[in-house]
Amino acid sequence: MEPKTIREGYLVKKGTVLNSWKVVWVVLADDGIEFYKKKTDSSPKGMIPFKDAVLTSPCQDFNKKMFVFKVSTASNQDHFFQATHLEERELWTKDIKRAITCLQGGKKFARKSTRRSIRLPETVNLSELCVMMKDQDAGIKQMKLEKEKKVFNHCFTGNAVIDWLVSQGKVRNRTEGLMLAAGLLNEGFLQPAGELSKAAVEGSLELTLLDQPDAFYYFADSGFFCEGYSSDDDTILKEEFRGTKVKQGFLLKQGHRRKNWKVRKFILRDDPAYIHYYDPTKGEEYPLGSIHLRGSVITAVDYVPDAKKHDVEGNLFEIITSDEIHYYLQAATAEERNEWIRAIQAVSKTGK
Repeated sequence: MEPKTIREGYLVKKGTVLNSWKVVWVVLADDGIEFYKKKTDSSPKGMIPFKDAVLTSPCQDFNKKMFVFKVSTASNQDHFFQATHLEERELWTKDIKRAITCLQGGKKFARKSTRRSIRLPETVNLSELCVMMKDQDAGIKQMKLEKEKKVFNHCFTGNAVIDWLVSQGKVRNRTEGLMLAAGLLNEGFLQPAGELSKAAVEGSLELTLLDQPDAFYYFADSGFFCEGYSSDDDTILKEEFRGTKVKQGFLLKQGHRRKNWKVRKFILRDDPAYIHYYDPTKGEEYPLGSIHLRGSVITAVDYVPDAKKHDVEGNLFEIITSDEIHYYLQAATAEERNEWIRAIQAVSKTGK
């Protein structure tokens, strides 16, 4: 029986021989994973069989890389993958876990909801808890906090997290609160801000939230930004980064000079309306470029000038900025292209 394709898309993968991380096109079937150097390649670069395989997610083997998961094969080979954001990692790992379970039990693949956390009690739903924590009235207050000549916006302290969990009856004491907060950090719902909280995360195998007033944190995909003097670990975010993240993911982008196509991580922000693009193998500290979307025109296109047919195929769209700069992008599917077009159009009309 032919393997059934369950999911496919771009992920960042660590090399099995070299330690470099590169973008690959990943095809998840019910019996394993194939990964390709490019989506258009006819033969895979490698294959990971699911027979007796083990999934580890979240994977904490790399301190400075978020949203990593690991698939270990029966031959004791570890394969590390990185998604662009939490929700994307969850979609991949749910399907991989289900595929491995079905294969081991001799059953056909069928999607089924799985736990977000492997360490917390079954009664805890971290996703629902995070929604409650973000509530404008009853949730944790997001503030402007100052420390060491830096200003952290849309932020809160570690002890404020524990205070809220105790006051809302989510935990019985602060010790339980620390365990639950560590789970929220572990799954990427909370992010460390500032050197103290980052040092706690990077210096421990278990991601630890500090119950301290000078340890700062923020919600993933919030409007967090930092102002002040720069350091190696803190980014000076400009006006264009103040907006809330609306959408993020992988897209192919045509270069302006060499006209070659490369996979980039894109983050769309609203108010002000910007889209930034990054090298997917690195973090979000330094974008490769930004596109100001106010007054721009976004349309689906059938072809791209100067593009060779074997370089790109289908699901293309174009952004023309107010100062008439043309950007050509390609989504993995027609549905994904339409989602990006709708999201960018909405932001370009309402954003500053």
